[in-house]
Amino acid sequence: MTDGPGLRLCQVVLDCTDARALAEFYRALLGLVYRPGDEPPAAGEPDERGRDWLVLRTAEGVPQLAFQQVDRLPEATWPEGVVPQQLHLDLTVPSVAELDRQHERVLALGGRLLRDRSDDPDEPLRVYADPAGHPFCVFVA
Repeated sequence: MTDGPGLRLCQVVLDCTDARALAEFYRALLGLVYRPGDEPPAAGEPDERGRDWLVLRTAEGVPQLAFQQVDRLPEATWPEGVVPQQLHLDLTVPSVAELDRQHERVLALGGRLLRDRSDDPDEPLRVYADPAGHPFCVFVA
C-alpha cells in the first residue's frame, strides 16, 4: 500500500452517566464550544440532547470531544485499584506557574487530584479525575 491510511481522527468520545455535566466541565476547562444544536436548553426546558450525545468543538469548528450517555459506568480506580483507566487525555501547559494556575481551575470546576508530581524536575505533572472519574493529565511541555 502506497497511499496514506485515508483515516483521520475526528474526536475522542467519553462515555458518561451525565453527558451534559461532563461536557460542561470540559467546555469550561478547555474553552471549547458546543456543536450547533448541542447547547444547553433554556432554563426549565428538557435537555433531550444532553441525555444522549453531545459534541464540543474549537471556536473554529474542529471537533474535539464527544460525550455519550450510558446507564452506568464503573469509575476508574487507577492507579490504586482494579479498574484501569482505559483511556486518558494529556493536556499541556508551558510552565510550572501555569500548571499551578490550572490546578486551581481544575479543582474549582469539579476535577479531583489523583497524583501530584508537580515537583518532578524532568516532567512536572498532575493527574486528575474529571467529574465522571476519567483520568487526565496536565503536564509542562
